[in-house]
Amino acid sequence: MKKIILLVVMGFLLIGCSKQSIEPRKIDPETDICVVCNMGITHPDYAGQIIFKNNDHLVFDDLGCLIEYLREPEKEVAVAYIKSNDKQEWVDVKAAAYIYNQNYWTPMNYGVLAFASIGDATIYEQENGAGKALTYDELVTSFKWGVHEH
Repeated sequence: MKKIILLVVMGFLLIGCSKQSIEPRKIDPETDICVVCNMGITHPDYAGQIIFKNNDHLVFDDLGCLIEYLREPEKEVAVAYIKSNDKQEWVDVKAAAYIYNQNYWTPMNYGVLAFASIGDATIYEQENGAGKALTYDELVTSFKWGVHEH
């Protein structure tokens, strides 16, 4: 009997210590508000989100707002996601491909779009006008994020 109790206790301990899956949550346009600009997220196809190590989430209406938040001193961020412009799938911001064109529309007029791959970005450019390819590191360190006029 003691062995069974010991096995049950060990099972609970293993379940409690297992690595938690960090997945993006669904954006709710009715209630979600960008933590940087306080705008409602009325265009969830451009949304971003940060998930902290404690599994708390913050949401953003535009890539520019998300990057502005990430530029602040290091927090306990586990992962940050942005919606890919073409497939509307969540993509890790560090792995995404980006293109900028002042004529690309985004909720805050930053003009930077995210894609799952550089190939996807190239296809979009061919159909919608060329842009400047950017990396995550460029977005965080050197890209001028002011609101861009259309």
